[in-house]
Amino acid sequence: MNDALYHDRIVALAKSRTGAGRLPAPTASARRDNPLCGDRVTMDVRLEEGRIAEIAHEVRGCALCQAAAVALRSRAQGRPADDVPVLRQEIEDVLKGTAAGEGNFAAFTPVRAYRSRHDCVLLPFEALQAALNNS
Repeated sequence: MNDALYHDRIVALAKSRTGAGRLPAPTASARRDNPLCGDRVTMDVRLEEGRIAEIAHEVRGCALCQAAAVALRSRAQGRPADDVPVLRQEIEDVLKGTAAGEGNFAAFTPVRAYRSRHDCVLLPFEALQAALNNS
């Protein structure tokens, strides 16, 4: 395991499992897979009046993917569903090195140097957007 990549904050986010599981009655759900590394993410979302009232995630994947799902949930829950592309752009900017990232997104700064791992971080964002597109 690369210590620079899997630093304490990433490990803590992944281990927290905040939001892990499935929602009993989601407005929408979507699953996305990364065939290159085997990561799989299912995101459930419950919407109320255009806002993300609740998010749950089921992740079978690396610590980066698990941590990204937790970080996304912490930033997206309670926001308008239309903000998800803005959050995706923010994490992409963190990965490109053009932004520091707010809150838990800043934990992904070391991933910049590992381009092959960017997809692990982005997979929960793809799954949440797909769920919202299905709602």
